[in-house]
Amino acid sequence: MKQYIINVPHLQSVSKRLSSFALTVLCWVMWGYLLYPIITVINWLRGDYDVINEMRWFGGYKSLLELLQIYGVTLIILGAVWIVWILMRKLRRQRILPAAKKIVTDNEISEFYHVDVAQIHQFREQQNVTVFFDGDGKIIDLKTSSC
Repeated sequence: MKQYIINVPHLQSVSKRLSSFALTVLCWVMWGYLLYPIITVINWLRGDYDVINEMRWFGGYKSLLELLQIYGVTLIILGAVWIVWILMRKLRRQRILPAAKKIVTDNEISEFYHVDVAQIHQFREQQNVTVFFDGDGKIIDLKTSSC
């Protein structure tokens, strides 16, 4: 089954665009936060010994162990939240699928897409139908063409 995604960001509401942008920024900040210790260790291995001074300043080896415990607990919590999210989506999808089997009549289709019922019957027999949209995403014209 092919699922086509029509990318028309100008039809999205401002709040949806802002929330998408904010979520993207939040995810990149989280990646940076998680990668910062790895980058610091790589710099230390390459010979940047300023890290040792920072480690001494913030409590040395014991402080590092406490931070590792915090990181470990944080990763376990994030993993648990991720697994719960996956399970909830799976359960929700199982509940929605039976409702998606509703039979839609040709009259409902023609009313929703603003197309004549006769055209719907004609287009069902065709193998190739071109759909033209206006700037708001509404169907303005349908043309058939043979393969």
